[in-house]
Amino acid sequence: MAHGRYRNEAGFTPDDELSSILTQLWEADDNKCIPEEDFSIDLQRYVTNARQCVEGYKDSRDPLFSWVNEDVFERDTYRTFKALLDNYEGQCGEAEVVTWEEKVENREFINAICETEVMKKCHEYLISKGQAPEDIGKFKCQLYNLWFMLVRRTKGDRDFDSSSFEHVFVGEYRNNDFIGLHNWIQIYLLEKAGKIDYHGYFRRDTIKDDEFPRLLAMQFTFSGEDGEEKEKPLCSTFLGTSPEFEIAAYTLCFFTKQGITDVQLGEYECEVACMGLGPKHIGTAYIKAARM
Repeated sequence: MAHGRYRNEAGFTPDDELSSILTQLWEADDNKCIPEEDFSIDLQRYVTNARQCVEGYKDSRDPLFSWVNEDVFERDTYRTFKALLDNYEGQCGEAEVVTWEEKVENREFINAICETEVMKKCHEYLISKGQAPEDIGKFKCQLYNLWFMLVRRTKGDRDFDSSSFEHVFVGEYRNNDFIGLHNWIQIYLLEKAGKIDYHGYFRRDTIKDDEFPRLLAMQFTFSGEDGEEKEKPLCSTFLGTSPEFEIAAYTLCFFTKQGITDVQLGEYECEVACMGLGPKHIGTAYIKAARM
C-alpha cells in the first residue's frame, strides 16, 4: 500500500513472525525517551491531505516539540547519533565527501548501538535467518556498509550523492521537495534550529488510544541552504524511540522482509516499509499507523 493511502479495518493482516521480533525489539528498548519525562509535543492543528491544511491554515502557530530534555544527548547512542547529522550535503545530485573524522563518527555510533540489548536481539535474529555473520566485528561491518556506504540516488548522475542513513535519518531534498527523514530526533533538532516549519498532523489510528502518541504522521516545510522552502507533505515517524531501535528494526526488515508489511507492534497496529535501493542499500524506511 502506498504511503498515505487510506484503508478500511478489514485490510489489516499482520505478519506474525515480523510482528513478534519487532515487538521484542520494542519491549527491549529501555533507552527510549518517555513522553512528558524526556520530551513533550504540541500537536495543534491537523491536516486532511498531503497538500492542504484544515480551514486553509498553512501551519500551526507553535513548534511541534514544546521541549526536549537535552540530557538525553549525553547517552552514548544519542550522543553518537547526533554527531552524524551534520555530515551530509542535503541537495540530491551533489557528491558526498566523507572525511576521516566522519568515518570515525560512523564507527563510534555502530560500536555504541551494538552494546545495546536491542541490537543484540537484532543480531541474534539475523544469525538465525542466515542473514548476518556470528562474529560481531563482521556484523558491525555489515551495518556500516548498509547504512553508511554511499550510493547514487539521482538518476543520470554519476556522483555518489546519498546513503541509507542520510535518507532515513537526516533527510535530503530535490528541487522543491524534501525527501526522506523519518526520525523524531532530527525533526526536533531542525525545528529548534528554525529550519522546519511544522504545519500539523494527520489523524491516524493504531487502535491503542495513547494519551501521548508514539507514532505520528505530520507535514512540514524545510528551509534549505539555498533559501528556498522545501515541501514535506507527509512524514511518518516514531516519537521517543532510541536510535538503536530504529536502526535495528529497519536493518532486520531490509534483510528479511522488504516491502510494506502490516505489523502488530505490541498494542500498535502499524505498517512498516523498507524499500531497497539496489541490492545493498535502503532506498527508504519508515513506520506509520495502519489506519487513516
